[in-house]
Amino acid sequence: MSSQIFRSASRAARSLLSASKTSRFYSEGRAVAAAAAVSLNGKVPLLASAYGSTASADASRASWLSGVLALPVAAYMLQEQEAHAAEMERTFIAIKPDGVQRGLIAEIISRFERKGFKLVAIKLVVPSKEFAQKHYHDLKERPFFNGLCEFLSSGPVLAMVWEGEGVIKYGRKLIGATDPQKSEPGTIRGDLAVVVGRNIIHGSDGPETAKDEINLWFKPQELVTYTSNAEKWVYGDN
Repeated sequence: MSSQIFRSASRAARSLLSASKTSRFYSEGRAVAAAAAVSLNGKVPLLASAYGSTASADASRASWLSGVLALPVAAYMLQEQEAHAAEMERTFIAIKPDGVQRGLIAEIISRFERKGFKLVAIKLVVPSKEFAQKHYHDLKERPFFNGLCEFLSSGPVLAMVWEGEGVIKYGRKLIGATDPQKSEPGTIRGDLAVVVGRNIIHGSDGPETAKDEINLWFKPQELVTYTSNAEKWVYGDN
């Protein structure tokens, strides 16, 4: 019976989540549950009067109390899970032909991994010039557009999708400024590149760009959704 009550509480919690986003209710979910337990200590709910024995009354009290506890706690847990999922984002990262040819794949991947980001898609491809033009479509009016597309299609490119909280913005920080000579030491371009024309890596510059570039380079079935064993150490709450 208690499992049925908890399932009912979970359904009710989801309804509450969709009907109201009052933060106080969620943040105090555990406190509400504890207060309910204290206030009901030693008291049998009216529902128990239908039972004829003390044992039955105790069983009723336990089931009813588990439902009272389950509702705010379930709502709290659901809110936490939804908030965590909302904070996760994905970005497109590509190691350009110069980075691949220089043997920098392991170095670059390790920097994203050490930060705590999760790799969810990866493949080595040689894009055509037409494909490169699609990738750099927002730069088609710039004088260097043709040379940029020729370079991207000149050799293998390691295309990747990385996932994590703030991965788009911080991924750009890991990469560094477009001009390696303006990039801070410690960034990928600041440490590993010298000139703009050979800056070894590309990263999405915003949520919409990330979405478009991921859809351009990867099919939906090529993206993997999984929970990394390291996540509890990267995102755990104290």
